[in-house]
Amino acid sequence: MQSSILFYQKHLYNYNRITYINMQIEKTIKEYLRELENGNYENIIKLFSPKAIINSPLYGKIKAKDFYKELFKDTLKSKITLMNIFKSKNPLIAAGHFRYDWVLKNGTSTSFECVDIFQFNKNGKIIKLTIIYDTAKIRQSFFKKIKTY
Repeated sequence: MQSSILFYQKHLYNYNRITYINMQIEKTIKEYLRELENGNYENIIKLFSPKAIINSPLYGKIKAKDFYKELFKDTLKSKITLMNIFKSKNPLIAAGHFRYDWVLKNGTSTSFECVDIFQFNKNGKIIKLTIIYDTAKIRQSFFKKIKTY
């Protein structure tokens, strides 16, 4: 009897812990998208571990602290509309699906659907972010931006 109670308590604890982690991850993704839209470097970088890496179609593989400095330097305005949050079997991985309306500093505007895949550590910090979207509409204008600064 004692062992079945311990078994139940252990599984209840794990279930509650996973539920809590999922709630925190969803909250972090929403906060991330809000700060991305606002262009707030200090607030967005707090969501990442110090050694976090971003995989971006336009900026390549880059440290989070450098990526957001570059992105916000290149951005005039952003509007983000969250569409879905997807959860993985792995409780430390989730994805955000959203529409990104983006205006570059050079005035070029684009709009596209994007999926960001988040990998978290056990402390709830983002350790890896993979950004997926079709760059065809923006690539040429993006690389022209280098000449306009």
